[in-house]
Amino acid sequence: MSDLTGELIDGRYQLIRQMATGGMASIYEAVDTRLDRKVAVKIMHSHLAQDEQFVERFIREAKAAAALSHPNIVAVQDQGWNQNGSPAIFLVMEMIEGHTLREYLNEQGKLSIADGIKFLLPVLSALSAAHKIGIVHRDIKPENILISKEGRIKIADFGLAKGPLLGGTMTAESSVILGSVSYLSPEQVQRGVADSRSDNYSLGITAFEIFTGKKPFEGDQPIQIAYMHVNNRVPKISTLISGVPEQLDDLIYRATSANPDERPRDASIFYEELSRISQLLNPKENQLSLELDIPIEPMRPKVSRKSLRAKVKEMTQAIPAIPAPRETTQEIKKRKKASKRVRRNRKIALVMAVVVGIVGWYVLVGPGSRVVVPSTVGATQLEAGAALDPLGLTSLVVEKQFSEEIAEGRVIQSIPEGGGRIDQGGTVKLIVSKGPERFTIPPLAGLTPEAATNVLAKLPLTIQPLAEEFSTSVPKGYVIDSNPPSGEKVKRSASILIRVSKGIEQVAVTSYIGKSSDQALNELQAAGFVVTSTYAYSETLLAGEVIAQKPLGAPTADKGSKIYLVISKGSGYAFVPNLFSIDEAKAVAALKDLDLKVVVKKIGKKNIKKVTNVSPKVGSKVKRGSTVTITVG
Repeated sequence: MSDLTGELIDGRYQLIRQMATGGMASIYEAVDTRLDRKVAVKIMHSHLAQDEQFVERFIREAKAAAALSHPNIVAVQDQGWNQNGSPAIFLVMEMIEGHTLREYLNEQGKLSIADGIKFLLPVLSALSAAHKIGIVHRDIKPENILISKEGRIKIADFGLAKGPLLGGTMTAESSVILGSVSYLSPEQVQRGVADSRSDNYSLGITAFEIFTGKKPFEGDQPIQIAYMHVNNRVPKISTLISGVPEQLDDLIYRATSANPDERPRDASIFYEELSRISQLLNPKENQLSLELDIPIEPMRPKVSRKSLRAKVKEMTQAIPAIPAPRETTQEIKKRKKASKRVRRNRKIALVMAVVVGIVGWYVLVGPGSRVVVPSTVGATQLEAGAALDPLGLTSLVVEKQFSEEIAEGRVIQSIPEGGGRIDQGGTVKLIVSKGPERFTIPPLAGLTPEAATNVLAKLPLTIQPLAEEFSTSVPKGYVIDSNPPSGEKVKRSASILIRVSKGIEQVAVTSYIGKSSDQALNELQAAGFVVTSTYAYSETLLAGEVIAQKPLGAPTADKGSKIYLVISKGSGYAFVPNLFSIDEAKAVAALKDLDLKVVVKKIGKKNIKKVTNVSPKVGSKVKRGSTVTITVG
């Protein structure tokens, strides 16, 4: 978007300089020419003005902040469309001269415990005011916390706010894009939902950064940081810095829990706990309310009408009576003219009296006397009662519903909702969570497919087409199991797959007689058979070839069944080798290699004995295992 510095917006706001720009809008320092004061003007980028969702969000920001009146919230003064000059949607806010908490942290690094608490308390005070009327900020971060030159801390940018005064919420996707992912609560990242506890999480992360000087999670991509917020636990600040009071350490740790139920329920509870910690740390320091840190001049004492009439009467009696002179013609005309003015004033006074009477009726007995209902979403029934009782309201549970987001026994919704109004002494109806709705998968193994389907049909589940698989343990035509398995708890309409047995898989059996035993072993085992081998002599097949195979006649066999092979060790006969003049040890080894038994006869006194005779004679064909006698000397 081009720089609009110098333009006059809506014939009233003179843009002086551009102070900041972002993905949605630019902020300008401007002068309100009608009231002659400095203001901040936020102008949406022109290319987004055609997007109804962004326009709605921009207008919602104005309504959100305008619905709040609090000294620690940036006031919204005007909103509209620029009809003259460059077309633009604009928002006018009070001008805060100073800097953001982000700039302060960039300069200071981190703050002391005492200074950090002083920063957090006014922010919590402002959020408490918003939460009391059901408004959730949804984008708390150091960039949206301003510190004026006078030291006043203010929250800005209610553009992501939601509540009954503002209409619907944004989608999860747009919230993640528009919000700062380093400060988003896990439920905002996962489901796009947010309540007062989500603001407490974001402020807890901000507090973590204030005290430690760093964010709990860092990453190259926003999605990595979002993943860590959902799956990792934010550490205690005491693990990074020393000297942290245990109560403060525990409070920040609870506020940054991934489970919303473990956090303070809203900002007022967070504020009360932090205030108590501040008082414990500085018992002598006067604990002032930070949202009213500017002293207010006391009003003058009132004077009753009765005493006023008495004083007037006393003064009148003290003045001596003076005879009235005769009126001239000119004086009579002047008196009649004055009488007309008196009558007109009387009419105005009568109208004002009627207006005062109507306003009094509205405030005292009319709709204005109705009580604003606090937000009770996420609270237990006991906590909801504690919030409503001081307002003279009672609570009644009218319905219990299953909920994926709200824990069992906690409030899902109130009627009226937080921020709505109800007659004094009225009853707030509560819808309470029964927790997540779950159904247990019944045992199905061993049933027929028809019986298993009938069992599941009684539950609100979706049954997928049957899946048939081979099984070595379940007979053909019966259920093996289900996916998810029996005993597991699933959501309504969850998809269930029933696996049915096709029996044992049949595999073709090939004959390997006369073939290499290595080939037979490799191929049979690869086909899923268990192979057992034995060895025997054969006069027809070479050593290593298959002599016999069992089973053999059937074309197929069960996968995993056993195949028995008989493998040839070669011929059962051997020829006596020529061993003459060979050392005794070598001769014995050669005969044993031929599966022959050896008998050695020794003659003479030589130290090294060699074969001098062999029986049976060299070249004789003998059966393996028979005895050969050698003479050595």
